[in-house]
Amino acid sequence: MSEEETIHVADASEGIGGDATADPGSPVELPVVDVLTGRSFITGKSGSGKSNTASVVIENLLDSGFPVLIVDTDGEYYGLKEEYEILHAGADEECDIVVSPEHAEKLANLALEQNVPIILDVSGYLEEETANELLLEVVKQLFAKEKRMKKPFLLVIEECHEYIPEGGGMDETGKMLIKVGKRGRKHGLGIVGISQRPADVKKDFITQCDWLCWHRLTWDNDTKVVGRILGSKYASAVEDLGDGEAFLMTDWDESIRRIQFHRKETFDAGATPGLDDFERPELKSVSSDLVGELQSISDEEERRESEIADLRQELERKDQRIADLERELEEAKDLSNMADQFAQALLGKAEAPYRSGGGPSSTGAERPDADDAADQSVLKSYDEAVAATEATEGNAGEADSGTATEPDASAADGGDEIDADADAAGADTADTADANAADAPSADPATEGEAGPPDDVDPVTRDDVAESALRFDDAIELGTREAVIEELRSRIEALPELSRGMLRHYRREGASDPVAAHIDAGGDGDSGHAYSRHRPVRRAGLIRHAGRGHYAYAVPDLVREAYADRLDEAQVDEIVRAVESVFVPPAELSYPADADPSEVDDVEVTGDGDGATFADADGAVTGDEEAPADRDGTATDVEAGETDEADGTETPTDAGLSDAARRFAERSDR
Repeated sequence: MSEEETIHVADASEGIGGDATADPGSPVELPVVDVLTGRSFITGKSGSGKSNTASVVIENLLDSGFPVLIVDTDGEYYGLKEEYEILHAGADEECDIVVSPEHAEKLANLALEQNVPIILDVSGYLEEETANELLLEVVKQLFAKEKRMKKPFLLVIEECHEYIPEGGGMDETGKMLIKVGKRGRKHGLGIVGISQRPADVKKDFITQCDWLCWHRLTWDNDTKVVGRILGSKYASAVEDLGDGEAFLMTDWDESIRRIQFHRKETFDAGATPGLDDFERPELKSVSSDLVGELQSISDEEERRESEIADLRQELERKDQRIADLERELEEAKDLSNMADQFAQALLGKAEAPYRSGGGPSSTGAERPDADDAADQSVLKSYDEAVAATEATEGNAGEADSGTATEPDASAADGGDEIDADADAAGADTADTADANAADAPSADPATEGEAGPPDDVDPVTRDDVAESALRFDDAIELGTREAVIEELRSRIEALPELSRGMLRHYRREGASDPVAAHIDAGGDGDSGHAYSRHRPVRRAGLIRHAGRGHYAYAVPDLVREAYADRLDEAQVDEIVRAVESVFVPPAELSYPADADPSEVDDVEVTGDGDGATFADADGAVTGDEEAPADRDGTATDVEAGETDEADGTETPTDAGLSDAARRFAERSDR
């Protein structure tokens, strides 16, 4: 390319700003080198001819074999394909190939290395970010390659005010275009900016331009820009320029000329549509090899995007699966917690009597919520029973075994006679009802009198119950009468003295409540004291809950269960009597618990202390056993000196009888 080579793009025009040295109609030529490597700005209002001017310059360059790259923001330059083989790349059907930022390097190679003119149509991209990224990457590649190749090349930017605005907010693409404007010339990369609003274009770009074309402008802000750069007379005259007419300012000859640009020779795709039918011209196609090279990139990109989409879908499926599993885990945890709470509730209700009415925890952390508990109908009756039983304990629940425990949340104030029958609550067996019965804590020793609560009464745990059951089962497996008797006797002998007295009461009554048993055994009427002494008896399994706050004597049942009901009643009675001999006074062993009181009155005690014998009214000896014991288990001497009113002889008085005999006598009087 010769340094003197030019292109004829316009003719001189007459009027204000005209060149006095050139006749109107004389040709106006532009040096190719300055056009390709320089910086230019073409402006004018819509319809004034600025796009036509750019097309005329481009057509002349293409005719001379010089490639360009046009950034088309409105899709109006494809008309050049009517005469030239230009690669039309973009995002819609008008384009030869759909491109993305991944094609940037290949597009730069085609333009600079293979001299392929390119229309980069960014009008079809739905997302502005994608179009900006594509333009940014293409300009970067052009700038980088031109630093090495030093090949004159022109970059044309339509609507440049969108990329390099005066008011700020310029992104990376605009900064790159400014960089090309300032430094591209020495590398051979020229740039032409086109805009209809010069006031909106960054002035740093305009003032750096080597040649400028000012078409008709009428907006005051725009004409002021003309006045600052060209002078006031041009600011007034620019409003009167005709279509295609412009003021041309060039640095290479430091002139300002009024010229009329030629009409473009190719199809004007940017012309305003008229009433006539639109006829699309036949457009030239580019080489299939060029499209194939770009298509391979597109195919690779599509494959990669497809893989990414598949991976994204797989990730979404996995995320959904994780979410489902997490939800199922939470549901499982909820079910597990519900099951744990239900089990804890059952266990807590079963152990509440042994734990001073508090169950495993009175904080609520290990038991169901109030709403959940309300739904557990199987526990409803039991709750009432526990509340009724624990209500009799008063405030004495913090003294049992020397430790303070909070009262069970299910306890309520009320009388002692509320129904607590576990069978009515839906328990499966009598043993279940027995396990779920409510006991009360012992009272504070300070309120009990001279004797505090027993030291050897510990809270009942599941391990205690299991150990006791296994111990009894081991004894039964011995298969001997002595083993059963020894096991039951050992349980009774381990009881505190007052608790054994309460067991005697249950034996006599068959079924009774702890307070009555405590009073009969020599204790007071305090329910806390009563339940404290009652607990070891029940813990040993010697009594069982009988409903309505009452407990029944269970030794005969234990014997029957030990032999799986293979014994007849006479054999059961024999073993029971052998067991009872460790806690029942001999006088009471000689008659059944439900005997008539008159039978007890006929019992005569002879001797003193150990070895005393008992005779009936006829003088027959009924046994050579230990003397009756009082509530403390010591032998009671027969008080003499009372005279029978019938015959005046001395007979044993009621003081020589056991508490049981005395109670039977009182019962007969009633």
